[in-house]
Amino acid sequence: MSKVFIPQGYRMPLSNNELQRAIELIHKEFQHSLTVRLNLHRVSAPLFVDGNTGLNDDLNGVERPVSFNIPDVGTDGQVVHSLAKWKRLALKRYEFPVGTGLYTDMNAIRRDEVVDNLHSIYVDQWDWEKNIHPEDRNEEYLKETVRDIVGAICDTAAALRNAFPVLTFTPDREVYFLTTQELEDRYPDLTPSQREAEICREHPTVFLMQIGGNLRSGKPHDGRAPDYDDWTLNGDILMWDPVLGRSFELSSMGIRVDAAALDRQLMERGCDERRKLPFHQMLLNGQLPQSIGGGIGQSRLCMLLLGACHIGEVQVSLWDSETIRVCEEAGVTLL
Repeated sequence: MSKVFIPQGYRMPLSNNELQRAIELIHKEFQHSLTVRLNLHRVSAPLFVDGNTGLNDDLNGVERPVSFNIPDVGTDGQVVHSLAKWKRLALKRYEFPVGTGLYTDMNAIRRDEVVDNLHSIYVDQWDWEKNIHPEDRNEEYLKETVRDIVGAICDTAAALRNAFPVLTFTPDREVYFLTTQELEDRYPDLTPSQREAEICREHPTVFLMQIGGNLRSGKPHDGRAPDYDDWTLNGDILMWDPVLGRSFELSSMGIRVDAAALDRQLMERGCDERRKLPFHQMLLNGQLPQSIGGGIGQSRLCMLLLGACHIGEVQVSLWDSETIRVCEEAGVTLL
């Protein structure tokens, strides 16, 4: 079975030139709406970090970062997987007051990614992080932030449809909230991805909460590194993709660990050695602000709003020969 799925009769609704203008519009409109709703300001971000600091995102804990030695600096650099931990440190360094935050264009290389319609080894995200009060570490604050992000997506989709009337995708502003345990209880015989598809088929916009810890089945719904999201206060924004007929993850986000949550999750995942790293020492000693943050896929958002069936239609990357062949035969242009 091919790992690339091209729906029968599929055609990108826009010409190549229109596509590029539409991508530009999405970036402009979404960034503006997101920053206004969440009170964010743009900062510059690293393409690589020192591999000895513990700042790189470990994703599921098995992915290998792209590393290179820097003789004149005397250390090894790691191309970022994401900026999940770097952003929290930046809140402190750039002195963001409580109630404000940062966003940045994050560009990453994930060499071990299995590429398909939605996944590329090149990852581009709006990474954001916001300084919050300790009392904001609760589910209702998380939900309100999710509603703001979904509102920004819907505003962007409306502007896009106005500029390009041939586009028809209209995301649902009403967010359906549930936990991974509630989802497992509802569909106990399905895989996690199948569960997500079923719930999005019923509710087109979903925020799936509490990702990372083990469910009653003994396994987590999905992997999460133990040292940035609090697994009891995080989740994924999912939408139904009518082109591919499946659930579509746009964002992974959450309220970040405090010292107690970090201690608990490092122990649960057997990662106690990380306590010695500079970032983790600062967090355990209460030297970092409480925060909420996440990543919102740039190419993912463009793909969904433009009605594309493959992420390679909206970003430039490298693809295997099978993907190239299948797309060429179906008339799908990979950038």
